[in-house]
Amino acid sequence: MFEFKDVKFKNIIDVPKLQIEEKRITTLVGTSGSGKTTILKMLNKLISPTYGKILYKGKNLHNIDSVLHRREVLMLTQNPAIFDGSIRDNLNAGLIFQGKRLMNDGVLKETLDKVKLNKDLDIPANTLSGGEKQRLALARILILNPSVYLLDEPSSALDDETEDVLIQMLIQYARKDRKTIVMVTHSKAVANKYSDVIIEISEGKVKKEAG
Repeated sequence: MFEFKDVKFKNIIDVPKLQIEEKRITTLVGTSGSGKTTILKMLNKLISPTYGKILYKGKNLHNIDSVLHRREVLMLTQNPAIFDGSIRDNLNAGLIFQGKRLMNDGVLKETLDKVKLNKDLDIPANTLSGGEKQRLALARILILNPSVYLLDEPSSALDDETEDVLIQMLIQYARKDRKTIVMVTHSKAVANKYSDVIIEISEGKVKKEAG
C-alpha cells in the first residue's frame, strides 16, 4: 500500500526502502525522537520528503490531492484537536468538513459506547479529561470510516486497562472491515500483542522489521 523509495526528511528520516502492506496492523516502535511520528506525518501528507518519494497504491503521494488523500488516510495525533461545542458537535465535525451526511444521535451514542465514553451528547467537549478527549477524538475518526488509520500513541492518556480494551476494539474493527492501521505506540506489550508487523525505528532509520 505504501512504499518508501530513498526517502529522507531533513536530518530526521533516512529510509531507503520500506513497504507497509494493506489491510494489516503495522506498528512503529522506537525511542522518543526516533522519527516514528515524522513517518506518520509523511504518510498523511502533513509533511513531504526532502528527498526520494513515497508511493500510495502505486502512485506518488506528491501527485495525489492532499484533501482527498486525507479522507482515505486519516491521522489521529497524540494530542488531537477538540473543537468548541458539545460532544455531538465534535463527533460531527469531520463529517461537516468532508461534506458528508451527519449521523443521528443513535449512531453517535453507539460509537461513544465503542470507545468507552459514557457521556451525554450535549456535554461541552472542553469539560472532558485528557483521556476522555482522546476517546472522543478516536470516536470521531471511527465515524469517518477511512480505509487507513494512522494512530500516533492513540492511548497515551489512558490507564493500562482502558488502553487494552480500546486497542483490542480497534484491532477487531480493523480486521472485520479489512482496514489498514499504522500505529505508533510506546508500549511493547501492545505492539507484540496486536501487530501483524512491527517496525523498529532508530535515529530515523529502519532498524529491523518483524512479522
